[in-house]
Amino acid sequence: MIGAFLAYLESERNRSHLTVETYRTCLEEFRQYLRERDEALGWAEVDQDLVRDWMVELMERGNEPRTVRKKLSALKTFYKFLLRRGEVATDPVNALQGPKLDRPLPSFVRETEMDRLLDGDFFPEGLEGLRDKTIVLTLYSTGIRRAELHGLDWADVDLRQNQLKVTGKRNKQRIIPFGPELNRMLSEYRRELERHLAGRAEPQAVIVNLKSGRRLSEQTIYTRVRRYLTYVTTLKKRSPHVLRHSFATAMLNNEANLQSVKELLGHEDLSTTEIYTHTTFEELKRMYNQAHPRAK
Repeated sequence: MIGAFLAYLESERNRSHLTVETYRTCLEEFRQYLRERDEALGWAEVDQDLVRDWMVELMERGNEPRTVRKKLSALKTFYKFLLRRGEVATDPVNALQGPKLDRPLPSFVRETEMDRLLDGDFFPEGLEGLRDKTIVLTLYSTGIRRAELHGLDWADVDLRQNQLKVTGKRNKQRIIPFGPELNRMLSEYRRELERHLAGRAEPQAVIVNLKSGRRLSEQTIYTRVRRYLTYVTTLKKRSPHVLRHSFATAMLNNEANLQSVKELLGHEDLSTTEIYTHTTFEELKRMYNQAHPRAK
């Protein structure tokens, strides 16, 4: 059956030789597992519990979750083939899910690094520097996404109430408060922008191309943020989304509750926000290892 399946992959599905060999290895490993359990076991006698036990054994041997999921995927494809051929009456694998993948912790810029950037003289004099600093400070102070900043209009900014309205994923809107520092920055930037664009239409978008007066592209927002973060961090990722991560991490480090951070970020599910608790714990471990005399 394994040979017939591999021939099917190669001749009818046009799978590469490397892919076919990968399937061969996975299926022969599983067949060996069956033999070790019971020589009499055939493909039709396999049930969900047996496959689950196999996955557990793979994990206990040190296989990564991603590897186990790939092996399970190969077994699923094989059983679909057997089912179509009438070799088995039921598919014991289709409803099974592989082990959860470890989610990589989000990269973030430390508070001291952001303080150095925003309090330093990294931004050039004039309106361009003022606009760029407004970009960085808005992203870091509110945690909004790059697309949300790109679409932000002055009509969405309430400088009296210190809050802004953004339209997030699936056109869901949320209100985000901000502090006096961002209020001063936005106020100064708007005054200078209106003076710069005098004689032209009043700017609708908050972040604009200073030559055309039109909304600044998302790509340019990305390159500007990356440029300034390069001055204070060696992170490989230096994107607007890193500032969103930095906002969430700073909030939790300073005792904001998880539900509040979830609402500010516009997450649908609390589990999405919970990854930042792992980030803050990793930072605590780093500080402990750095500071405690018996940690080394």
